Amino acid sequence: MPEKKQGFTKNERLCSLKLIEGLFNDGKVVFSYPFRIIWKQSTLETGFPSQVAITVPKRNFKKAVHRNLLKRRIREAFRKQKGILYAPLNEKGITIIFMIQYTGKEISDYNAIEEAVAAALQKLTAAVHA
Repeated sequence: MPEKKQGFTKNERLCSLKLIEGLFNDGKVVFSYPFRIIWKQSTLETGFPSQVAITVPKRNFKKAVHRNLLKRRIREAFRKQKGILYAPLNEKGITIIFMIQYTGKEISDYNAIEEAVAAALQKLTAAVHA
């Protein structure tokens, strides 16, 4: 039996400016160094239990190449670890939108980011079910 693909499709990305604005206006925050996750329950018609946006601040990383490197690493780590979040959300029938903000001051290697994303998703899962 073939395994389910671990893709990261367009429907899983948070692109709506209206949803992002609502997220900043009345979203809840979870900290898990080096990430700050802003989340909010929302009704989604995408077929996925969540939509995510990933940001790296220009204030901490002036060069776009460094911001893009971090975003690629975070996106890949999320793609591999999203089962931590999706399974409990699917069980409860909850849909959320959230944004992962990188708050670290230095460029972390992929393994450190992968572990941090897993820990952040576990904290987010606990916060959603609380």
